[in-house]
Amino acid sequence: MNKATHIRNFSIIAHIDHGKSTLADRFLELTKTVEKLKMQEQMLDNMDLERERGITIKSHPVRMSYRASDGKDYQLNLIDTPGHVDFSYEVSRSLAACEGALVVVDASQGIEAQTLTNIYLALENDLAIIPVMNKIDLPSARPDEVGRQLGELLGVEQEEIMRVSAKTGEGVSEVLEQIVHVVPSPKTNPDQPLRALTFDSVFDSYRGAVAYVRVIDGRLRRNDIIRFMANEHEYEVQEIGHFRLGRVPQDQLCGGEVGYVIANVKTLSDIKIGDTITTRLNGAEKPIAGYREVKPMVFSGLYPVDKGDYEDLRTALEKLCLNDAAVTYQPESSSALGFGFRAGFLGLLHMEVVQERLFREFGVDIITTIPNVKYKVHLKTGEELFIDSPASLPSASEIAETHEPMSKVQIITPTDFVGAIMKLCEEKRGKLGTMEYLETTRVCLHYRIPLAELIVDFFDKLKSCSRGYASMDYEFDGYEGEDLVRLDIMINGDPVDAFSAIVHRDQAYSYGQMITQKLKELIPRQMFAIAIQAAIGTRVIARTSVRPYRKDVTSKCYGGDISRKRKLLEKQKAGKKRMKQVGNVEIPQEAFLAVLSRE
Repeated sequence: MNKATHIRNFSIIAHIDHGKSTLADRFLELTKTVEKLKMQEQMLDNMDLERERGITIKSHPVRMSYRASDGKDYQLNLIDTPGHVDFSYEVSRSLAACEGALVVVDASQGIEAQTLTNIYLALENDLAIIPVMNKIDLPSARPDEVGRQLGELLGVEQEEIMRVSAKTGEGVSEVLEQIVHVVPSPKTNPDQPLRALTFDSVFDSYRGAVAYVRVIDGRLRRNDIIRFMANEHEYEVQEIGHFRLGRVPQDQLCGGEVGYVIANVKTLSDIKIGDTITTRLNGAEKPIAGYREVKPMVFSGLYPVDKGDYEDLRTALEKLCLNDAAVTYQPESSSALGFGFRAGFLGLLHMEVVQERLFREFGVDIITTIPNVKYKVHLKTGEELFIDSPASLPSASEIAETHEPMSKVQIITPTDFVGAIMKLCEEKRGKLGTMEYLETTRVCLHYRIPLAELIVDFFDKLKSCSRGYASMDYEFDGYEGEDLVRLDIMINGDPVDAFSAIVHRDQAYSYGQMITQKLKELIPRQMFAIAIQAAIGTRVIARTSVRPYRKDVTSKCYGGDISRKRKLLEKQKAGKKRMKQVGNVEIPQEAFLAVLSRE
């Protein structure tokens, strides 16, 4: 009998906080994968950060044994997926390793933007979809209304939608039965050369990088010499096995099975997500389709609060990259903040997670500069550059045109807030694509917005203007030519590189005004006037000044001719002019923090 006929590989896709991890906990309980005494909430989330925020950051596979109503034993492989848009490529590779997906929707909140995006990903991978409506025990649940939305979206009857409460366990055993009967068994050929899809990887301090794989064809055995097809690196397999809650070694992985491979791989960056593993001898010729390099989208400067912690920050980043290959970094220095690093992240959540982990796991206090994106610059010489910081932008006379990254944004909101959201998107230079009504009270807006406008405060403003009801999802959508300029801030005629920014020409004046006004409040007064200017090239577009302290030199003059007072004031003016020539403006750290940090 073919072993693969009793294997079911599936994943759970849902918006953040719709009960994905809780549903996984109930599966572990019902299949007796975890003893009741050892059970805890969010069993598959092993980072404190994941538990606190209620999000999945790293994928956690697990194998469960389940005896179905037909009396047969089935091997259920749950390939858990991260829930956030920043990790959408990882989600797509996890889905490529499955044959089915549970679409979980909160019965009180309905369909949200990320659920919609992940459903499209599941449909692209031709997965069998099982719709599940969770949290039906809540007083605010709207099962009939949400069921109708889900039914229309997936084109299924109301009776086919599973109604469960992952918290109480109601209806969960029926979902397991559905997985066995609806999700097809893996199609695999054991006689073909080995092809295994790498859908995730982790770093083990003692064993090196561990690849998480789904065997598509052939068999993977211990002591095989394997080859990663993306980088052509070869390794000898030291250990293979499957997942319970830890790693369980076994002699071989057959077609359709999900497991791990330890092969003395030194760094995590050698294992590419979506890569194909084959054997050195008689290996596969074609890799599994869908692999691409993961490129960082958001860049930010990381500087230690205490300048003496620079080496600690370097060590922390090196160790962090062992666990998270998506982070890129290179040294940079700023005249204001000293030595630090320019780091690249997949998105804003990824950036926050890295910042939090640097503090928690390595005890490093850091200042994060305003995040920016990677611009594409065509020079008049015909050369093409990618710029990720304003300091490296060439002068305007050398540039033929500048392109900025765009994003496709999908916003789901109650109809009451459509006007406010449209106004916000227009302020952010967004262009409306289509607008679909999911039902009479909810609408889905499709916008194309520059990524630079999206990453700083768009999400906060969206939640504010929709009272928290709107949800959004975005994806990178190529580059587009725009009229972008470098705005420099000068203090007493000297440019301060840390305050430079790449902005759209139309917004340069308002941005310059905002920064100069902010600095005016933060720079302490001196005995001479301090000019704060915003300039594009040599043209000053905004200016303000910090008033000097003035001693009343005319206080001793009473009566007499006005020329006496004028003489004293002229003498004071000449003194201030001399002072300004030799005086140095010390910009306080608070000013840098207020302007540069995202807060």
